Amino acid sequence: MNKYDIQYAQGMHVVHDGPRQAPPLLLIHGSGASGACWNPLVPALAGHHHVIRVDLPGCGKSPPAPSYDVPDQAGRVAALLDDLGLPAIAVVAHSSGGYVATALAEQRPDLVGSLALISSGPRPDALLRQPFILRVLLAPPLGPLVWSRRTDAMIRNGISATAASPVEVPDDLVADLRDMTYHTTRTVLRRNTAYITERSVPERLAALDVPVLVIFGAADRRWDPASAHQYDVVPNARIELLPGVGHLPMLEAPETTGRLLLAFTTPAL
Repeated sequence: MNKYDIQYAQGMHVVHDGPRQAPPLLLIHGSGASGACWNPLVPALAGHHHVIRVDLPGCGKSPPAPSYDVPDQAGRVAALLDDLGLPAIAVVAHSSGGYVATALAEQRPDLVGSLALISSGPRPDALLRQPFILRVLLAPPLGPLVWSRRTDAMIRNGISATAASPVEVPDDLVADLRDMTYHTTRTVLRRNTAYITERSVPERLAALDVPVLVIFGAADRRWDPASAHQYDVVPNARIELLPGVGHLPMLEAPETTGRLLLAFTTPAL
């Protein structure tokens, strides 16, 4: 894997992997995460793509932003792609990163050639009761106090709580999350909810003309796995349910997830 050119652009930390001349592929992480969540998938993807990973504003190594509204975050990603001079590219997003990717396709359909959503809850009523550790970390009034005293072990447990089985959490993902603030995380979660409350993701995608792949763990502990079929309303959408996999397919089943993404983004393989 050829990793290079770590930079800040449009207020976001950006990492490039793979040959620059290869077809570009953008990876967008979910809330409370960073581009490091894609580590297990990058070697396979970078063998066929110029892989671009971003840390969304206020996440990972990216500084805070004035607004965390989903359309505003999508606007920053669009500006980044314009700065890079890229044509319509494949976009892959995890969890609430799928909302930013969807808003990007809404705002700038010229920039999105295809869209793969991994574990992206379609609407608020599909949200399950969250694991205990996440409720402790995020719910007031104790959330801010517990958050300020998080250990690396608590961060690892929080990340893996939505998986169906134990997972190996990348060290740099833990390090990235250590510096994220409680206020930013809560704000991002609220703005994500506002976006899918206004209009569900399947409804938004059904109005667009873009190829869509939906990957869901059949044992997702954050979103009702059956809600994946709400994406059936999207014309020509392909839905893949992964048995025994929870909310983190890229950590729980990287080989299977990578094969699905490559088959979708590089059909000639």
